[in-house]
Amino acid sequence: MKEHNMNWQGFEIDKSWTLFLDRDGVINKNIEGGYVLSKNMYQWLNGSREAISKLTKIFGRIIIVTNQQGIGKGLMSEQDLIDIHTYMTTEIEMQGGRIDAIYHSPHLNSQNHEWRKPGTGMLLKAQEDFPEINFNKSIMIGDSVRDMEMAHRVRMKKVWIGEQPPTQFEVDASHSSLINFSNSIS
Repeated sequence: MKEHNMNWQGFEIDKSWTLFLDRDGVINKNIEGGYVLSKNMYQWLNGSREAISKLTKIFGRIIIVTNQQGIGKGLMSEQDLIDIHTYMTTEIEMQGGRIDAIYHSPHLNSQNHEWRKPGTGMLLKAQEDFPEINFNKSIMIGDSVRDMEMAHRVRMKKVWIGEQPPTQFEVDASHSSLINFSNSIS
């Protein structure tokens, strides 16, 4: 994949900016056709912990927003998800990084709930919890069209992680991994 890097210097990214991250496919390996149901199934993507450590030094807030319909399907519990996220954030902190908050949607796709991406419910709740969040000074990093559509709806910057960026929404940058993005911005 050819990386499409944006010149971030003109944006003066500093601690007043917020970074929103999808989880599966950005921080950890996505299970095609399945779900990460326990911390034993959680597999880090290469460099993601180091990337978050670098990004912690740049952004004022780092927030994860993730669809988790495995809960809605009864395949896992809220406690299972808490256990996964406790493991994940502990590992990130041991690398010198931080996650300020994690928002998840347990809703089924068929429910069309405002919290489920591409709905903006998780973003609006984050802004309610952290009133300093300005979507014009925010970046969403994701690997799905849902992530890009959600970011587009609130007019934040969009960074695609993965092979081919979607054509429905123009992305501001595309990278093969979170570590490549962090190297481009730091």
